[in-house]
Amino acid sequence: MNDVTIENFEAEVIAASMDTPVLVDFWAPWCGPCKVIGPLLEKLEVAYEGRFKLVKIDSDQQQQLAGAFQIRSIPTCVLLKNGQPVDGFMGALPEGKIREFLDKHVPAQAQAPLEAEVEPMPLDDEGQRDALAQAVAQEPDNDNARFDYVKWLLLAGHLDEAKVAFAPVIAKAAGVRRLDSLKRLMDAMDFAMAQGNPQQALAGFDAQIAANKRDFNARYARARLLAAHLQWTEAMDELLEILMRDKAWSDDAARKTYIAILDVMEPPKPKVADGQIPPDDPVVATYRRRLSSVVLS
Repeated sequence: MNDVTIENFEAEVIAASMDTPVLVDFWAPWCGPCKVIGPLLEKLEVAYEGRFKLVKIDSDQQQQLAGAFQIRSIPTCVLLKNGQPVDGFMGALPEGKIREFLDKHVPAQAQAPLEAEVEPMPLDDEGQRDALAQAVAQEPDNDNARFDYVKWLLLAGHLDEAKVAFAPVIAKAAGVRRLDSLKRLMDAMDFAMAQGNPQQALAGFDAQIAANKRDFNARYARARLLAAHLQWTEAMDELLEILMRDKAWSDDAARKTYIAILDVMEPPKPKVADGQIPPDDPVVATYRRRLSSVVLS
């Protein structure tokens, strides 16, 4: 993994892509989802054993490069082959989805010879899915278990399956915050699919907001689109713009959606010794404080 600037871009990206696919990760130090996807990409670069090259571009420091690729939100990843962009994706996708993306473009891995015995595989994405599904099957009334399972399906891109898993509790979602959070994210994903091309949709909402900064419908639509693509912090920043101007807009929709994003983006709490309080995720903690400062002001 290399950090790329305008000075070494030609050698590290354009020239390198003539021999090996180059995946460019546009990020920034303040970006929460970037901190999620960055280690995944680095892990996959090692796992793919040279079949693609990973480079990182700080979009704040290298605005000329970000502008050249028309980067509107981060993290955004762009794959280059033979000096040209050929594909890309937005947001902190789960590992399984990134592998699907890479497998469309990178050379196939040589088949390893069969061994008489192999070490058991660690719990992979599908293993996690099976474990979460089993937990729901064993305790169908456990809302926390169902939340974890439906959240996994949503973040893995299995919207239809998430809806099926969520159906048994949909009637009580309005009265259980974490279930309501899942429903709001599913609704946002349905909304995003109806918009078609996400970049074009964002450009349209940006134009509406530029014409009228109090166009809360456009701001809310933009936030939902960003949330659907797992652009958590940018979505919450947009929702804060609404809350700073009208805290109770549209039956408190902005605040409730902001809380929904916090619920879904928060990683599982690490195990700690008895009597100790597990630390909050720093990004989640920061955005909780920002919400409190706006709502209580």
